[in-house]
Amino acid sequence: MGAGQPPTARRALGLPELISIGVGGMIGGGIFSVLGLAVDVSGNAAPLAFAVGSVIALVAGYSYTHLALAYRSDGASFTYLERAFPKRPAIAGVAGWTVVVGYVGTLALYAFTFGAYASHLLGQADVAAARALLSLGVLGLFVGVNLVGARTMGRAEDVVVYIKIVLLAVLAVAGFFTIDTGQFVPLFDQGRSSVLLGGALIFVAYEGFQLITNAVNETRNPDHNIPRGIYGSIIITSVIYVAIAVISVGNLDPQSIHAAREYALAEVARPILGRAGPVLVDVAAMLATASAINATLFGSARLASEIATDKLAPAIFSFRSHTDVPVAGVLSIAALAALLTLFGGLEVIAAFSSMTFLLVSIGVCVANFRLRAKTASQPVPILAGLVLIGATVALLVLYLVRNNPSVLVFTAIVYVVTAGAHLTFERLRR
Repeated sequence: MGAGQPPTARRALGLPELISIGVGGMIGGGIFSVLGLAVDVSGNAAPLAFAVGSVIALVAGYSYTHLALAYRSDGASFTYLERAFPKRPAIAGVAGWTVVVGYVGTLALYAFTFGAYASHLLGQADVAAARALLSLGVLGLFVGVNLVGARTMGRAEDVVVYIKIVLLAVLAVAGFFTIDTGQFVPLFDQGRSSVLLGGALIFVAYEGFQLITNAVNETRNPDHNIPRGIYGSIIITSVIYVAIAVISVGNLDPQSIHAAREYALAEVARPILGRAGPVLVDVAAMLATASAINATLFGSARLASEIATDKLAPAIFSFRSHTDVPVAGVLSIAALAALLTLFGGLEVIAAFSSMTFLLVSIGVCVANFRLRAKTASQPVPILAGLVLIGATVALLVLYLVRNNPSVLVFTAIVYVVTAGAHLTFERLRR
């Protein structure tokens, strides 16, 4: 928000709006995208994997909450690391661009998921070209929306959030009456460690709570509402995710979920709601992911602009059009997301995005530990968060080494290129 706006305009968000931002950001592509992956990795214990993901989000949320209140900036994690390492701007710069790259991953995940459910709705689920064209089409649509300067879809964004929650609630309630409890036996059919692995792989489904920290300057009574918004949205989303995972495992065998893992929730709805079930879920998934694409593209381009304004990225990214649009950020982020959508499969995109936001969360916890006197944080929960998130990253790396080393190589290359590009820019700037 501009500095010249009246206080009522700048402080327009209360607790319900923050909950809507957090839940909307998480469910935007979350359960629609990664349900099939969770069942593939954790089997019958997939509901526990989603519960593990929520615990990781909650411990990370502690540091995000305290830092957001101490350093009220739209830069969020970038700003926190900038303040924690004032004499080492390269740390904040690399971290900031890593966050932007992470948003490229989530943008690709949302576009991929939109294409998967849209092609399923059109009866073209097995046609890769149809999925790809629909994914690229929705990205192109919201590039246009952002370039003309539309901040969001306004009230339509809130409507989409409520539609998602209502539909998922209806599906969950109806599904509980048709659960076959025998489907959960044995519970740890993929091994006990699969629960932690599943939680690590699908962590991207919880990253949306971080969007609340970007809204601190527009929040009424932030000391009261920011913590409740972050923790409340994680808990609400967790309940929804776990409930959907329970009715999914209880109503559809793992083989069927695996066969339709790109649009798994639509197939889960078939035995519960009949022929109308897949149609309703397809439409809800398309609305949810379209909304998430719009919001993510908007926020990530402005984060890139803020990094450039602090002279930690090329100046072209700080340029804004007459409608206050960071054009270079919108175009470059969307282009990279399009490439990842085309050439990366669902597991590649989800694993890359989850790894990125887990590593960013570690950085945020480190920043909070260094700044704990300023943020009034207790060291024990910070260190507990670091241990849990660190162990989760280690498990995810181990899983990828054993099952999909190419994803780990791809992720490492992206990080090296990102860090190298920033450090090269720093040397040239001097």
